[in-house]
Amino acid sequence: MTETLTVDPPPPHGGSLAHQALVYGSDDEFLAATVPFCLDGLEQGDAVLAVTTPRNTDLLHQALDGASAHIEFADADEWYCTPGRTLGDYYRYVDRLTGTGGHRRVRVIGEPVWTSRDALETAEWTRYEAAINVAFADCPAWIVCPYDTRVLPEGVVADARRTHPVIEVAATVLPSDHYVAPTAEGGWRRPLQPLGTDDGGIVMRFGTDLSAVRAEVAESAARMGLSEDGIRRLVFAVNEVATNAVQHGGGAGELVVRRAGRRVVCDVTSSGDNDSDWYVGYLPPDPQRQSGHGMWVVRQLCDLLEVHTGQNSTTVRLHVGLG
Repeated sequence: MTETLTVDPPPPHGGSLAHQALVYGSDDEFLAATVPFCLDGLEQGDAVLAVTTPRNTDLLHQALDGASAHIEFADADEWYCTPGRTLGDYYRYVDRLTGTGGHRRVRVIGEPVWTSRDALETAEWTRYEAAINVAFADCPAWIVCPYDTRVLPEGVVADARRTHPVIEVAATVLPSDHYVAPTAEGGWRRPLQPLGTDDGGIVMRFGTDLSAVRAEVAESAARMGLSEDGIRRLVFAVNEVATNAVQHGGGAGELVVRRAGRRVVCDVTSSGDNDSDWYVGYLPPDPQRQSGHGMWVVRQLCDLLEVHTGQNSTTVRLHVGLG
């Protein structure tokens, strides 16, 4: 059965989140979906946030007329900076508007930025879209993610069908036949992406004293051209991951620091059967718990974060950009 966006859909999979992709190929198709979504949200008393391109922002302002004054707008290029920080921004927005802002729910038009992304960035932003389904599962949010077929690669649009439980195409909203849940066995796990460098990097073993790790990361990153702010973020993040490696990996681990293109990359590897979820650090920590905040903070500090669990070891790869 076909639905329209003016109908309030039941949250998928029994949670509070509604997460759907809007696949569009013209300005009219974009507006036909997003304008009713915004107007119905305002009528229902929802907070409405539109994170999209300047062109689409202008289109919405014109089509919504005076109603646009009640909608919050943000530029997608500025909002979609890194997966961890972007998810944190969305989480704080939802918490602020539904916690103390008096709204029962938030509606978001969230148009990810895919142009000028390299293969690794594209892969991680795709997994970010998948992670939303578990990170916001219990949040009162309805998120529509537009995908413009006029400018996006076919692979990116195809992946939208895997990362979103619901798809809208040509005013038809239906469950996606290709959706892969974040918790699906093997669905989103993948090996670490090749770094595209023959540089073996600086390798060191470490134990419970992490002072040498912090010093090595700071010195190596500075030598590789990382900014002072980037060094501080990377040292803090590596220290947190190395602490976890010591605590859960038999009291020791291995660090590799190298430069790969426009990033400084650190691998922290620990032994043992630590079967970490691929989306570790994407779930907001419980404020009532004293532990469990570390990987969330690490994702906020790094530009990209990869986690790979092998048969006898886990590697966390941290990327911080040079520029």
